Amino acid sequence: MTNSYNKQVEINRQATENERTFHHSLTFDNSVVEKIAAISAREVQGILDMKGGFAAGLTNRLGAKDGLTNGVSVEVGEKQAAVDLKVILEYSQSAPVIFKQAAESVKSQIYHMTGLEVVEVNMHVDDVMTQKEYMQSKSSANESNSELQ
Repeated sequence: MTNSYNKQVEINRQATENERTFHHSLTFDNSVVEKIAAISAREVQGILDMKGGFAAGLTNRLGAKDGLTNGVSVEVGEKQAAVDLKVILEYSQSAPVIFKQAAESVKSQIYHMTGLEVVEVNMHVDDVMTQKEYMQSKSSANESNSELQ
């Protein structure tokens, strides 16, 4: 008899402990992690801009998404993230050096702000431009956008 009473007490104690267990979670939308990656990558000297492609350009004109995260895509899990960047590099800069700096910056900022471990950073160089070329293309794009509005 004593054994069954002890088992019942143990089961009741476990049930009470389980009722007191709280589950907390902190999650991030992919767009938040994309924004962190985009800002940190743009801060790297030698990256002139991110490249989102034709569809992203149309989306921006229609106002569906801000242009900040163009050229950035992420996969976010519970504890880890993977980041893909499409960039425009400044002519005469070292792509391997820029890649290393961008990867470290992205990893560091995402971990600092979210606690997510970045397990992969991929960078695709979509174009190379001089500063002058970039500024000209940016001003002509701004003129096109103001004509559409």
